[in-house]
This record gives sequence, structure tokens and C-alpha cells, in this order.
Amino acid sequence: METIRTIYTGQLRTSARHMQSGAEIITDAPVDNQGKGEAFSPTDLLAASLGSCMLTIMGIAAREHKFDIDGTKIAITKIMVSNPRRVGEVKIEFAFPHQNYSESQQRILKHAAHNCPVALSVHPDILQNIIFNFNSI
Repeated sequence: METIRTIYTGQLRTSARHMQSGAEIITDAPVDNQGKGEAFSPTDLLAASLGSCMLTIMGIAAREHKFDIDGTKIAITKIMVSNPRRVGEVKIEFAFPHQNYSESQQRILKHAAHNCPVALSVHPDILQNIIFNFNSI
């Protein structure tokens, strides 16, 4: 069975359904590429996927090592380039809650982020600019 079923609904918009859960995501072309910009663009989802994947794998690593990252926030900035039009850089800035993370815990979290499946799957020409602000919230 397929994982996702996507339909082009017209006017540069798609609707993707996650087959297991039934959850849906709408995408819209961005304003700078003939769209309305009324929803995530496909490249926005790439950037969001990278950040969410990092947080998920970091959460797993934290759980395995008996600490938590609850409340951690990320700010994601996607930077497009041209010729060809593509994502050139994704900047992800982590803001961790005040947990007094040890050096070991910080290393565990950084390793998890840099080795999440999405980080390892995106093309190496996409710069992953990752900033870790521990104990900042």
C-alpha cells in the first residue's frame, strides 16, 4: 500500500493524504513562483521535514539517555537559489529550555540532529545551517 496519495486540485495546489492516518496536507505554489502562497509550498515542506525529523530523532535519543527536550523550539528559514530554482540552504536554529544540558547530552543531541534520516537524505548541495542554543528558553 502506498504511503501518501496526492492529487493535483488545480491552480498550482495539491492535496496529499497520509494513507495510514488519513491526515491531509495542502500545498500551494509560493507567490514568487506564480502561486497564491496560501499554504506550505513543497519546498517549505522539505524545510519543515528536516526540522521535524531532527527534533524527533533528538527526542528519541534524549528518551534513551533519560533526559528530555520538551519545549524545544526551532526557527526554520528556507533560502531559495536560482539556475536551477531549488532550495540552496535551510537554516535551523534550536532554542532549548533551561535544562542545564551536560556536555555529553549536548553531543548526543547534536549527533542525533545531524544524523536524522531527512538530514542524510537531502542533496549535499543543500547547506544545512544548524544552530544549537542550549538553555535559552
